[in-house]
Amino acid sequence: MAEPLDQTTLDQLFDNARTNNRWQPKEVPDALLRRIVEHMRWAPTSANCSPARFVFLKSPEAKARLRQHLSAGNVDKTMAAPVTAIIAYDLNFYEALPKLFPHTDAKSWFTGKKQHADTTAFRNGTLQGGYFILAARALGLDCGPMSGFQNAGVDAEFFTGTEIKSNFLCNLGYGDPAGVHPRSPRFTFDEIAKVI
Repeated sequence: MAEPLDQTTLDQLFDNARTNNRWQPKEVPDALLRRIVEHMRWAPTSANCSPARFVFLKSPEAKARLRQHLSAGNVDKTMAAPVTAIIAYDLNFYEALPKLFPHTDAKSWFTGKKQHADTTAFRNGTLQGGYFILAARALGLDCGPMSGFQNAGVDAEFFTGTEIKSNFLCNLGYGDPAGVHPRSPRFTFDEIAKVI
């Protein structure tokens, strides 16, 4: 961690990375999806709780199951994407803490404390979702993260009988630059940050 990344890498991860809405008809191999998760799993989480869960939709049948739960504006780009990832989080994450955080009884911090557990699952699952996007970009994929879907419908369709809840979706593939919208403004440092 001693050396800053070069500008080319920073461009790929941040400065030139864009939300993609159109996709080249190029396959994303399963091995690449595995690599995303292998890198993402090192994201920091509270007590190493690691609540994020992922479902990768590639087949037409899987995409059809998702389609009915999408907002109208997200249907075409999602159906055209080589892969759509459901980024979700497990409300029962703490059951795995004896494995993930074995040096103390961290499970007791959440057992019977639903609001605390749910907040922890959502916060840390979202953090892992951000790392997921960075891992995908680092491996050369374009991303199209989005809301604009019915969470309850997706949960019933893909997570019935579990305590896993959907957070957001992320289309993955090789973007078509013609589908990228002009970049919207961002806040400057002085508008959103201060050093005290």
